[in-house]
Amino acid sequence: MAGVLYLGHDMLWAVIIGFIGFFIVGLKRGFNFKYLLKLSLRGAKGSLIVAQFMLIIGVLTGLWRISGTFAILTFWGLKLINPKFFILAAFALSCLISYAIGTSFGTVSTIGAALLMLARSSGLQSQTLELLTAGAVMSGIYFGDRASPASSCANLVASLTHTDLYKNIKLMMRTAFIPLLITIILYALLSLNFPLSNLNNSGLAELKFESLEANFNLTPWAITPAVLMLVLPLFNIKILKVFILSITAAFICAVTFQGESFYNTLRCAVFGFQANDSAMELFNGGGLMSMVSVSLVLLVSGTYSAILGDTNMLDNLQNNIIKLANKIGMFPVTLTAGVLADAAFCNQTIGVMITNQLMAKPYELKNLQPQALAIDISNSAVIAAGLIPWCLGCSVPLAVMNISPACLIYAFYLYLLPLCCLLFTANTLKK
Repeated sequence: MAGVLYLGHDMLWAVIIGFIGFFIVGLKRGFNFKYLLKLSLRGAKGSLIVAQFMLIIGVLTGLWRISGTFAILTFWGLKLINPKFFILAAFALSCLISYAIGTSFGTVSTIGAALLMLARSSGLQSQTLELLTAGAVMSGIYFGDRASPASSCANLVASLTHTDLYKNIKLMMRTAFIPLLITIILYALLSLNFPLSNLNNSGLAELKFESLEANFNLTPWAITPAVLMLVLPLFNIKILKVFILSITAAFICAVTFQGESFYNTLRCAVFGFQANDSAMELFNGGGLMSMVSVSLVLLVSGTYSAILGDTNMLDNLQNNIIKLANKIGMFPVTLTAGVLADAAFCNQTIGVMITNQLMAKPYELKNLQPQALAIDISNSAVIAAGLIPWCLGCSVPLAVMNISPACLIYAFYLYLLPLCCLLFTANTLKK
């Protein structure tokens, strides 16, 4: 994986090579070709639901771009910012939008990039304010990436652990309460010491709000797809129906309010949004095709689970994990496994899958419910991806914001969450 990413190739090739390697090891251990192929197909089938969700999320984010949903969220979010609480507002906006759209990359590409533009217009304190703002954005985008019903990562964790997504989210919010409160206090204090001193007409011109108004019809109706995504889950409506309704609303908004043709809107749903105005390039992306590679990675890496589990390749390692867990607890071991998996595979998705594969049996033997594993993975491997500079979950947002990894010092939520879990929580979800 490290070699493929270093050479600039798609990580799908590394995953395929890994599959071939595990398949060969299975043959060497005495399992026949037909049996290993059957295991592989079973593992890929187990990842199919999540892969489908990712493709749907790709369609959703493409339509949210062309419908003006991203544009109006960015426009009004920035308009309503109080300069004295800019850093806190950056965190709050990132949390809100990432929870609404369920993607860290989508959030940082829109509101995150815009917030950094504002921070850079602040004058003498701009360098410090840039780092603080980027740290707040990193914290905020992972709030939604971890716990949004629209998050492909949250859906992946629920699928791998065979748990209910909404129950997971409720428990995730419970474990997030203390670190979230501390994070809010810290950002509020920093905001008072580092206010945004240059939020004026020139700053707004730099953000090209005029271009936003010129390229999009910023009608309040454009926010409907996001409202549906935020509100409908509160009524326990199945997430697939929520996606379909939000996609339908975005499609209607694009055709009705943005004046887009049916064909162009459909093309955007498949291939993503491409702005005609260079000032609006930060909204480019999304679409079904943007998720094809990730979906294929999921399907291929899904074979690992079945091959590793049914050929007993992990038995010795899992036995050692159980011994270690008896000494220091399940969550510290899960956190260690998650950090190492993210660091080794440079990818949050594969890190989550490997952590689940390593820890599923120990949790079963410790008589813990699958939901305990789901929450612990969400509080370890999911979050850790945002703190490892060479992991895609961190490197991509940093590249979008054009900021150094030094900002991670201020990404308080990302390390307060696992720290608070280490200090204050224990596995209580007994069977």
